[in-house]
Amino acid sequence: MSAPPLSLGGAGQQAVTPSKGVEESKGPRLEMLESVLALGGLVLLRDSVEWEGRSLLKALIKKSALCGDQVHILGCEVSEEEFREGFDSSINNQLVYHDLFGDPLSWSKTGEALPGGPLEVLRAMCKRTGPRPVTIALDSLSWLLLHLPCTTLCQTLHALSHQDSCPGDSSPIEHVRVLGLLHGELHGPGPMGTLSALAQTEVTLSGIGSQASAHILYRRPQQRPSHETHWFSILSDFSLAFQGVSPLKSQPHPDPLTPLVDPTTHLTFNLHLSKKEKEAKDSLTLPFQFSSEKQQALLCRGLGQATSRIFYEPDAYDDLDQEDPDDDLDI
Repeated sequence: MSAPPLSLGGAGQQAVTPSKGVEESKGPRLEMLESVLALGGLVLLRDSVEWEGRSLLKALIKKSALCGDQVHILGCEVSEEEFREGFDSSINNQLVYHDLFGDPLSWSKTGEALPGGPLEVLRAMCKRTGPRPVTIALDSLSWLLLHLPCTTLCQTLHALSHQDSCPGDSSPIEHVRVLGLLHGELHGPGPMGTLSALAQTEVTLSGIGSQASAHILYRRPQQRPSHETHWFSILSDFSLAFQGVSPLKSQPHPDPLTPLVDPTTHLTFNLHLSKKEKEAKDSLTLPFQFSSEKQQALLCRGLGQATSRIFYEPDAYDDLDQEDPDDDLDI
């Protein structure tokens, strides 16, 4: 029995059935998930109230687990039971879940809380026992950003996603990626810009009407950033029903969450002249322009027009010797 479709957006969204998208577009579907995970480092999943991103995060977790990655999950916003819901037993057995949702401040004193808080958990995730690739999922990065200093969190994320080996660990890390779910409407431009600068891949969820889309920004080393847009829906088993993709673009792409501002609005002056103003400008004679009227006025003076003279009376210290102007310096 095929899985029923899972709506990615808000109320009223029409999901695509498996017969319409999954079987016919297996290649593009795998290409999207693999391309998001390929660069490693920090992967930002930016969602909103209208378009939630936890379903896509779980789809990426499932893909990483199927590829044989060691998957760690730092759960902050939902319970472990709710997060594991929808995964089959083979996927759930591969997930290492670190629960911060039940007792984030260690008030229960039962020993179930994570010692050292979320930062120590993030640092401990780096210490591994084998050479397998590691995928760290943060659900959510917004929760951490609201409870930890932004600089400390960014330094920890950079240390996790930009290293080839961990201190005290002799085995090299083949590949480390950090999947961070970020609720863009909760943060200002400062933290959003800082996290964006750290990310190798950014996925911004949006849509038009009932169609969900993922705008993906890739920052490959020594290459220009590139963008592409995928149209899809997510099924209840966290597989994708692919609907289409826009061609890859490397030119600058506007941020979907940043509104475009017209710089010509609310000005106190006009940028263009009206027809009357342009005619008045063209008919005006500027003072430095030597026109024919000025030439005639200088050559043909009237009989009664007074002439001007300059009378100069030299001062006692004036040097009138033009042959030696430096004579007064006693050289």
